[in-house]
Amino acid sequence: MAATPAGSKHRADAERNIARIVSAARELLSSNPNATTDDIAQTAGVGRMTLYGHFRTRADLIESALMDALRAGEETLASIDLTGDAREAMARLLASSWELVAESAALLTAAEGVLPTGRVQELHAEPAERMAELIRRGQEQGVFRTDLPATWLVSMTHFILHGAANEVRAGRLPPHDAASVVTKSIQSALTS
Repeated sequence: MAATPAGSKHRADAERNIARIVSAARELLSSNPNATTDDIAQTAGVGRMTLYGHFRTRADLIESALMDALRAGEETLASIDLTGDAREAMARLLASSWELVAESAALLTAAEGVLPTGRVQELHAEPAERMAELIRRGQEQGVFRTDLPATWLVSMTHFILHGAANEVRAGRLPPHDAASVVTKSIQSALTS
């Protein structure tokens, strides 16, 4: 019986360490996609051995950080009212999506640099499907273009969102203008 509480304590400690490591990775990689595992361990308040005990590779850690960011983002996106006019629903979705992309663009860059081809897209499947459904509904309502497939329009939307985040990071797009630029660009592309 004495082993169970100690085992529980070790599991709880491990879970806290994992949460701190993932949180530190999200924080650091969201500002610098080249942040090192040493930087992440130091920010998390753990040693390198502890970090590598939970995440065998930098890619494993980055994938966990991205998955954590996507889970948090999914909570935000799932709460958006997408009913009614598809154009208005898209504007609401884009406003929230932009905030999430702006917050984690550097983390995405880090993930794209280390994860296998297609893995980032696979992890984004749920938000992509939400947008595809909205675009298809807009096409049925006659407010979004029908000469291009919904899947392409979703990809184009993601390219614009991530391109705008890169422009903000490079200093070529003022952060206070980005949400408006993104929304106008995507709405225009969806309705041309």
